[in-house]
Amino acid sequence: RARRNMVIIFVCHGNICRSPMAEFVMKKLLAEHGITDVSVISRALHTDAIGCNIYSPARRVMDAHGVPYERRQAKLLTREEHDAADMIVVMDSENYHDAVRKFGGGKVSRLLSHAGSGADVADPWYTDDYERAYLDIERGCRGLLGELARRS
Repeated sequence: RARRNMVIIFVCHGNICRSPMAEFVMKKLLAEHGITDVSVISRALHTDAIGCNIYSPARRVMDAHGVPYERRQAKLLTREEHDAADMIVVMDSENYHDAVRKFGGGKVSRLLSHAGSGADVADPWYTDDYERAYLDIERGCRGLLGELARRS
């Protein structure tokens, strides 16, 4: 009997910086490790940037680290997507509280908790430190990858 794909949704405020970086970092890590039964997307919790592509400084930092990505449009997380997902992985405490308030907390975790940290992935929209955000995202995704590998 075929096992259904696990679905992970990375979520941030606007879906133009951190969550798409996490989406494409995780897709790269999954591909490198031959994991094909995990689907990954990213979404927003707020409507500020709906329809926008990944913000150019976030694309530049992914280019610098060899992370492939595609042109996309920021989208709002829907109830249906939430309900179909196995995990909702948010970038910071504010995202966590927003997601829990909107959808309930059973599936919601903060990215860096998967790397054994209680820290937030700081929003580079405000810090202008896309490299730091990338490194934190990669660390969290690697921790999550380790969890997935232990489950299989």
